[in-house]
Amino acid sequence: MKKTACIFLVFLLAGCGPEHDGTAMIERADPHAVQLDGHNDELAAEIKKEADSFDEIYDTAVVKGTKQLLVAYKVRHLERFGMKKIEKNLDKHIEKMAKDEKVEIVVSSDYKIFLEAVRLKEDMEAGHLTEKEADKRLAEIITLKKEMA
Repeated sequence: MKKTACIFLVFLLAGCGPEHDGTAMIERADPHAVQLDGHNDELAAEIKKEADSFDEIYDTAVVKGTKQLLVAYKVRHLERFGMKKIEKNLDKHIEKMAKDEKVEIVVSSDYKIFLEAVRLKEDMEAGHLTEKEADKRLAEIITLKKEMA
């Protein structure tokens, strides 16, 4: 009995190491905001900063195209119960920030959409896509999001 208790205690303490904060099983990607519309207004970066300021959110990917704005985010594990409230609050903040823009705003907590946004950014940085091709791919990602909903 003592041996079992000692083994349990060792495993319990091993899980409480300083390198884990207990919030996510997957590392942060923390991609920079991408702006595909040719403007240098830094709106995408400001939206990313605003989304990152939410305590419930630990990673965001923002892509602004000519007609669409995608904000994909990951929520801390224990905050997943309030997903609708988080999305509603984030959507309200983004609407306020982008009120002068004539873009469709899409907010998603879907991990697949987040990954696609990160891949789009990486392909842009690697030179595999032009801005026009990236804008088209952004539209495809948003269509995928709508089909999943």
